[in-house]
Amino acid sequence: MSSNRSTSSTSTSTSISFPFAPTPLALLLSLAFAVDLAHAQAVMPTPASDVPADAQPLRRVEVSGKSASTVRQPGDRNELSLKPTALPGAVQHLSDEDIAATNIGRDISNVFRRVPGVLANNIDQGETGNGLRMRGFATQGTHGADTAVYVDGVPQNIPSSQGGAGHGPVFLEWLVGDLIGGIDVVKGPISALYGDQNRAGAVDIRTRDGGAATPSSLGVSVERYGLRRATLVLSNTFGGTSDSASDSASGGGSPGAVLGGLPKIDSLLVADLYRNDGYRRDSRTDRDTFFWKLGTRIGDARYSLRVTRYVADFAAAGYLLLPDLEKGLDPRSTQANNPGFGNARRSSLVLNRAPAEGDAGWYGTAYAERFDRTRGITSNTTTHTVGVDHRNIFGGRLLQNVRLGEDAAIAVGAEARVDRGDASRRIFVNRAPTANYVNAQDLDLLTYGVFAQAQWRPVRDLKLSAGARYDRFDYDIDNLKLPAATTGYRKGVLTPKLGASWSVLPSLELFANVAQGMRSPAAEQISSSGATGPLGASGGVISPVAPSKVRSYDAGFTTAPLVGWTVSGTAYYIQNDDEITGQPDGSFKSVGDTTRKGVELETRWQLAASTSVYASLGRILEAKVNNPAANTGAKLSVPGRQFKGGVQHRFALGAGRMTLNADAYYLSGIPYYVGTPATQEREMPVYTRYDLRATYDWASMQATLYAVIQPHRHGTEIAYGSAAGLMLSPVPRSTVGATLKVFF
Repeated sequence: MSSNRSTSSTSTSTSISFPFAPTPLALLLSLAFAVDLAHAQAVMPTPASDVPADAQPLRRVEVSGKSASTVRQPGDRNELSLKPTALPGAVQHLSDEDIAATNIGRDISNVFRRVPGVLANNIDQGETGNGLRMRGFATQGTHGADTAVYVDGVPQNIPSSQGGAGHGPVFLEWLVGDLIGGIDVVKGPISALYGDQNRAGAVDIRTRDGGAATPSSLGVSVERYGLRRATLVLSNTFGGTSDSASDSASGGGSPGAVLGGLPKIDSLLVADLYRNDGYRRDSRTDRDTFFWKLGTRIGDARYSLRVTRYVADFAAAGYLLLPDLEKGLDPRSTQANNPGFGNARRSSLVLNRAPAEGDAGWYGTAYAERFDRTRGITSNTTTHTVGVDHRNIFGGRLLQNVRLGEDAAIAVGAEARVDRGDASRRIFVNRAPTANYVNAQDLDLLTYGVFAQAQWRPVRDLKLSAGARYDRFDYDIDNLKLPAATTGYRKGVLTPKLGASWSVLPSLELFANVAQGMRSPAAEQISSSGATGPLGASGGVISPVAPSKVRSYDAGFTTAPLVGWTVSGTAYYIQNDDEITGQPDGSFKSVGDTTRKGVELETRWQLAASTSVYASLGRILEAKVNNPAANTGAKLSVPGRQFKGGVQHRFALGAGRMTLNADAYYLSGIPYYVGTPATQEREMPVYTRYDLRATYDWASMQATLYAVIQPHRHGTEIAYGSAAGLMLSPVPRSTVGATLKVFF
């Protein structure tokens, strides 16, 4: 099993260049070398060689089928811990076993399929980001803004992006399911450990460790509509004592144990080759990912160093109008017969430190990244709007968690991030650049802050939690399009948090919180670029807008009325009094006023050791702009109703073990507006999805067959309103795929 130790922590960093740039050939060579090395290791005698081959996979199947790690139990929030699940709020944990039992297929966002109230997806237009819409937030709807996302303590939201879409999008396409060790989805801004974009909540993702924590494997996948994928996972332990491999998974063994002067080092290498022709015509995605993580224990701390290289190129079929589809337009058509295009390159280096045992002590993260992304969006039969990001990003975070006796703890920390480079959107005609830009800015964005989070149990069954963050934004924005709008920006924001959890009975826990969250203003909201035109034009507007804050109120419960059966629920109310909105003169002001109200219910039942079921309901009761601008609608385009449910069953079959999964998803009640002015309210078509999966484990092999059925005509998660009608990206009514994986 992989370690779920939190690494969402912290430190300082320096700027680092990345001369390496693995090509598909290099990755293939790595794969061939790794397989050869793994074969050499396989023939070496080890203690595990005494175990019958057919017994090993059965043990692994038991782990992959385990669902208890995901189920919240009454009293979880009473724990004095930095784990997100100890917060006095709604938190969903996903283990690596949960991810392994999910149909990820073309989109890494599918790992969130079973999380109550979350709509997560890529917009199927190439590598354009991963939307995480929840709790009525849809600002930059399908690209991830308003949810703070961290991987190994490194923030993933990209401020003022033009190569993605808007401010704060999240790009998780580089992640591979096999390298994810655990995910926590925190609903609402209750945690002080997460900063910019933490309005709807936060997502904390941890990568797996090497050594005994992760098995080595080679997997090949194929899926209808031209998806081909090969994934190598090579996990080893080097140095240290020859009989302590099992200790590496738990962080045990002798601190700093060495053999021949080398510390014991756990290594995890993941190489992923992805080719997708796409359901739509003129669409494709080619992606190569290389991930290498080294970890070791020195004294009472666990250190890890990882390097990632990600390269992608894509073509996108664009959006189609619902009225045209209803008249008979082929859903596989390309928008204006002029496909979009783009590419992405990311190189990153991340260093982490965490306590080797328990969660008291020092945490540190330092990171550096080169981020390049281009996306050409179809405007008409000849024109694209091409967005570009060229960024150097580096930063760090430092945190100390201190236990104050048996019933209190406090964590204090600081973090900083520097984001430097260019962001622009330019008009291309017939794939050639013109002199006209939508915007063009040279950015020097510095974000830094301090935070604290305290926990106290005044009595055994009651825990009080309090936290606060102060974040400051020191920006220098060079407006290349309108030089008169070049400006600096110096503002800060304080966001306090307060909550409590009460174990009323051994089988009933109540919780409540009130917290503020925030997001920074986008560079183009501070330094406006005006109408489309050439660089160096006259004019320009500077808007000293404040960071946008929300105040969120939560109340909920978790109960276990019967053994193996849990039920949980949350009600929330979110008020935003300073949403940033555009003004007729081209400026921006913090004048918006939005309200969100909703409830979420979830139940999980372990019917038997081999069978479990789950179901959840997400209901957004209100999501509106209280004082909408003239000639615009008041309702936000968020799902009014979400239902998720599923069952898992495991049983012995021949010499192996079969695991069956069936999941259902229902989405409806999403309003949108059409016409000029855009005040004619409509509702998007109902969307349903059914996932079927059968996995058979035998000896060192694992074979999986899966299917995704999306039967509703014109149903899709990927749509938005326009003056001419609903623009959507059609999805296939059904698809099937298969994966064969060999463990070694």
